[in-house]
Amino acid sequence: MIDLNRRNLMLAGSALAAGAAAFPLRAAEPQRKLGYAIVGLGGYGLGVIIPEFKNCRHSKLVALVSGDAAKAKRVAAEYDVPEKNIYNYENFDRIRDNPDIDIVYVCLPVSMHAEYTIRAAKAGKHVLCEKPMAVSSAECESMIAACRQAGKKLMIGYRCHFEPTNLEARRRARAGEIGKLRYFRSEHGFTFGNPNAWRLKKAMSGGGSMMDIGIYALNAARYMTGEEPVAVYAQETTDRKDPRFREVEDMIGFQLEFPSGVIGSCQSMYSANQNHILLVGDKGRIEMEPATAYRGNRLWVGSGRGEEITPPPGPGATQFAGQLDHMAQCVMEDRTPIVAGEEGLRDMRIIEAIYQSAREKKRIVLKA
Repeated sequence: MIDLNRRNLMLAGSALAAGAAAFPLRAAEPQRKLGYAIVGLGGYGLGVIIPEFKNCRHSKLVALVSGDAAKAKRVAAEYDVPEKNIYNYENFDRIRDNPDIDIVYVCLPVSMHAEYTIRAAKAGKHVLCEKPMAVSSAECESMIAACRQAGKKLMIGYRCHFEPTNLEARRRARAGEIGKLRYFRSEHGFTFGNPNAWRLKKAMSGGGSMMDIGIYALNAARYMTGEEPVAVYAQETTDRKDPRFREVEDMIGFQLEFPSGVIGSCQSMYSANQNHILLVGDKGRIEMEPATAYRGNRLWVGSGRGEEITPPPGPGATQFAGQLDHMAQCVMEDRTPIVAGEEGLRDMRIIEAIYQSAREKKRIVLKA
């Protein structure tokens, strides 16, 4: 879940798809676009995702779920959604009777992800859920189990796996253009202004900057290196006198150790603006800044910022359309999404270890 107004340029999540092999061209268009129900009409669901359906080849908006009936009616009228396809959180389970809905996209506060993913699966719908996947690894496991039991796909909204600059950076790193990778660095943060926002309430968010924006640095460390970390060490810096941080953390720095010897150095923060990824090899470097924004990401390859690279197009007209269509194609072709529920679970387990390390002030060895 992302607030469009405050994060449009700040944001920008295991493996990214490598070129055409992961996003093969289709010989023919599907006979129909698959229908999405958007659950949550906040800054991200309404401000970012819903307008992207016009860029989709395989997906369309068919239903809305909101606690604000008047708002839902206005949005439905604007986007040609039939009023019969408007739901609230009480009658949500009735989506099982609506054949227009193939996929439910959960764009709610993190504490609500597990409930609505599980309810959607029980209603017979496939699920695309925003990141972080849930407030705990136990909830992630329950979401995976519910979708598996229902025979439905579960995908997590790691949009950067469909973003051209990230795809190109990963391709060049894997092609050995900077030699043997030795070091990864990423800083992700923004200045959070509203002390009453739900993201600053631990019961709703599960945590502070680490959950919200640090997850970009963590996921990028995994998909850029192509490895899973084996240990983590973290340190938190938070001014508890600041009214924004009574319940959640401001800054967390964490170091990831990878099996090949690569060291990942990452930082998340709610008190400074940063959006950066750097990969250093023994023959050069790959740098991105901004790295994971909604638009305008930039990439340099070489010894510094001398050569800026324009990446080839991604799998969709935009990273958001690519994400929506990938899920639809996976449903139509019975494929596993490249960022399935297990991807969100892996990140959540590492985040829990990061919090444990910061709390106990010691290195935590990660379970395989």
